[in-house]
This record gives sequence, C-alpha cells and structure tokens, in this order.
Amino acid sequence: MKTVTGNRKAGRARAWPHAALVGVLAMAAATPGCALLGGGKDPATLYAPQPAVQADAAWPQVDWQLVVASVQVARPVDSVRIAVRPTPQELQVYKGAQWAQRPAEMVERTLLRLLEDSGKIPAVARAGAGVSADYRLVLDVRRFEADYAGAQVPSAVIEVNAKLLHAQDRDVVASRTFLQATPAAGTAVPQVVEAFESGLGAIARDVAGWTLANGGAHDGTGHP
Repeated sequence: MKTVTGNRKAGRARAWPHAALVGVLAMAAATPGCALLGGGKDPATLYAPQPAVQADAAWPQVDWQLVVASVQVARPVDSVRIAVRPTPQELQVYKGAQWAQRPAEMVERTLLRLLEDSGKIPAVARAGAGVSADYRLVLDVRRFEADYAGAQVPSAVIEVNAKLLHAQDRDVVASRTFLQATPAAGTAVPQVVEAFESGLGAIARDVAGWTLANGGAHDGTGHP
C-alpha cells in the first residue's frame, strides 16, 4: 500500500464499476467521481491528512489541565474507508482509497496537537495518560463523509458534538455541535481528501477555541 499525506495534487476521477446496481448507474452521470469500494487485487492508496493549524492569538490563556476522552464515532463513520454520500439516501465508499487512520483518531490527533502547540494551556492529554485533569472534553463524531448534496462536486462534511465537563463533579460546563462542510476542488479522490484536510483543521480550531473560552469562563482564570 502507498500512503499519501496532505496536499497531494488531484488525479483523474475514477469511473463507476460496470457491476454497479442500476440505481447507482443512473446516479453516476451526475457524480462521476464516485466509485464503489469493490474487490480486486490492486492495493488501496492510503490517505493521511495532516492539517497545519495555527492557534488564535485571541484565545484565552488558562491555568487548568484538560483530558480528551476517547472519541466516540457513529458506526457507519467508524471506518478507514472513505465514505461518500452521492444522494441523501445512499452512503457508499470510494474504490481503491482508504484513510491511514480512522476518523476518530484523526480528529483526536489534530485537536491534541493544536492545543499542545498553542501555548495557551499547561497540559492536555488523552484519557489514561496519567494527567490530573481539571476538565474533560468528550467528543462524538457524527459525520465524516463526502456529500454531494445535489451539487456537481462533493463537500467534505465533518460534524462533531463536543461536551466540556468539570472533572471534579462531572457537571457539563458547555455543549455544542460543530459542522464543517468544505467544497472539494473536483470529484477525484485526492481533491476530496484535500477538502477533508482543510475541514479537519477548521473544526479542530473551532473546538479548541471553544474549549479554552468556556473552560476559562467557568474557572474564572482565563485571561488574554
């Protein structure tokens, strides 16, 4: 298998397999870049988005520590296969392409790295890392798919629900659902992956800023 990290140039769009169902064939004319993940001996290309995200200088400086709980993911999303929704009722996958990591791992890794590198928080770690946390962040990835939504090219759709809990009493400090829909430059898989890379960085940035702001407001120690 070969692995492709972020910002790979787009290749040619893949065609629909001839053995596809009639309903899929009818839809293919409108969405030429989709393909079923079928059998075959050809190795899949592994894609590993690596968004480069910068912290916002306006985020508050906090004095507390954070643990990110194991990210929860809905069953259809919890896969290395790259999901695509050609119509609202259909959820399929791209042929010959896979994620190098599952969506939960990509979301967690991107967010942790951003918070660690931000310099805005003394410590942030995964649950079980031995960090004594003042707050706990619980994430639920609801969507991680390319969605055509009636358009000629898909958008990389990432939806994450976040809950910030006060570790001592388990009270929910804040809760919010974040949604990023980033249009791809075309229908080819590398172009779709680039859209996911951009959306992943944007949603990590939104969640990180929201976490620091709400935890700082609750704790009363957040300051510029």
